[in-house]
Amino acid sequence: MLKSQNYIVETLPKNILETFKLLSKKEALRNIHFPQNQHLLSRAQYRLKFEEFFYIQLQLIRKNLLHKAKIKGYPFSEIGDNFNLFYKNYLPFKLTNAQKRVIKEIRFDLGSFAQMNRLLQGDVGSGKTIVALMSVLIAIDNGFQACLMAPTEILSVQHYNGLSELCKHLNISIYLLTGSTKTSDRKKIHEKLENGEINLLIGTHALLEDKVKFRNLGLAIIDEQHRFGVAQRSKLWHKNTLPPHILVMTATPIPRTLAMSIYGDLDISIIDELPPGRKEIKTVHRFDANRLRVFKFIRDEISKGRQVYIVYPLIQESEALDYKDLMDGFESISREFHKPTYQISIVHGKMKAKDKEFEMNRFLKGETQIMVATTVIEVGVNVPNASVMIIESAERFGLSQLHQLRGRVGRGADQSYCVLMTSHKLSENAKTRIKTMVKTSDGFEIAEVDLKLRGPGDLMGTQQSGVLNLRIADIVKDHDILKIARNAAIDILKSDPSLSLSKNLPVKMTYIQLAKYKNIWNFIS
Repeated sequence: MLKSQNYIVETLPKNILETFKLLSKKEALRNIHFPQNQHLLSRAQYRLKFEEFFYIQLQLIRKNLLHKAKIKGYPFSEIGDNFNLFYKNYLPFKLTNAQKRVIKEIRFDLGSFAQMNRLLQGDVGSGKTIVALMSVLIAIDNGFQACLMAPTEILSVQHYNGLSELCKHLNISIYLLTGSTKTSDRKKIHEKLENGEINLLIGTHALLEDKVKFRNLGLAIIDEQHRFGVAQRSKLWHKNTLPPHILVMTATPIPRTLAMSIYGDLDISIIDELPPGRKEIKTVHRFDANRLRVFKFIRDEISKGRQVYIVYPLIQESEALDYKDLMDGFESISREFHKPTYQISIVHGKMKAKDKEFEMNRFLKGETQIMVATTVIEVGVNVPNASVMIIESAERFGLSQLHQLRGRVGRGADQSYCVLMTSHKLSENAKTRIKTMVKTSDGFEIAEVDLKLRGPGDLMGTQQSGVLNLRIADIVKDHDILKIARNAAIDILKSDPSLSLSKNLPVKMTYIQLAKYKNIWNFIS
């Protein structure tokens, strides 16, 4: 070991070692293996964690800078009639300061000659859709088309209906394309899209088909982006000679530490403020033994003219079992809330799209008071009159799913409630999740707890499980080191973007070595 120390090359520049009082690489490696004392062991760990985070951040930030320098986008220099008319006359509510700030960030990106590559984070109900629409209007005012891609048909239809209503006084054409669109209608859409008659196309994965050709796609918006793989997202890039500006949106708040490491190459906008007048959803935990009291509560709310969601888990591994849970639940609810006094809708993933839409519309129109469903309603369903969310077997849901489901209520002026139903047998992990939901409605706080419970690998899912394969650093425990290392990487690249200064030679050499391997930066888009 001592002989090989002569071959250890320092990977950090002298000024960083001095500024942050870091051990040299040689001292750090010696003390990580053969610590002289506890203090030196801690300093060795800190140094190696710093280095690991520093190079991940350097790669991501440099990728972002290179992206902006290399990949040109269409400059949208006009803020024209549609944008101004909508903003002055048809905006349904006053924008929050957070929404104004984010629109400003997007306008700046769209006005530059570089392709926008921005992640928009906003909690459930924070008003991301209006920000997306105003970005679309900028594209249309500059003579370009836009598209909005959502992961489910229900969400696509919802976006289509909502945006069509918001734009009814504007002279723009909006179309919907999903797997259920009739062949004859598809042909018309394909033709209108190619000759530029469609300004905004909303849809599901159907937008990615080769037959879908735009005349001049300038802006692509991807909602609930974590539902789409990198390959799917990249297909949108190839719909044009120059790639369109990309805005990816998520209502699943991503902890800042994770966002820095997974989306560090994207520009990130956060809507961290809810519209005024929104009442906080009251969340309570009830055991199965309290079911009769919960039923009475449902009756009381329906008698006030409100509507209720009752959601059952659906986990792919045991789809047959979960489907039975749903149907059993539907039967017991039907017995308790019988016709003609009560009308019940049911929605689940095995239904045909037109049947799902029929049931959703009945609930939306208030023809049914209770919606029994699986997590198919997790994202995007917007029924302002629905004020109660009952989540059955809540212990079987993850925190982000519970938060998403709760966000289906609280959209109107009435006080809304979320009731988490569980059995008495709860694991420590499940208890923490339930307590967190009852305690807070802040999506970012919930995401931080989720990160601690599940770890970064689980949180990102199987598609990106290898992304944060860290050797010594821990993204949860060492988030303070991550922030310091990221700022250090930003400072170096600000003063020396090409890493050509002699003092940054150790950084450049290490960067070149790392770039030979397929690491984190090749998995991210």
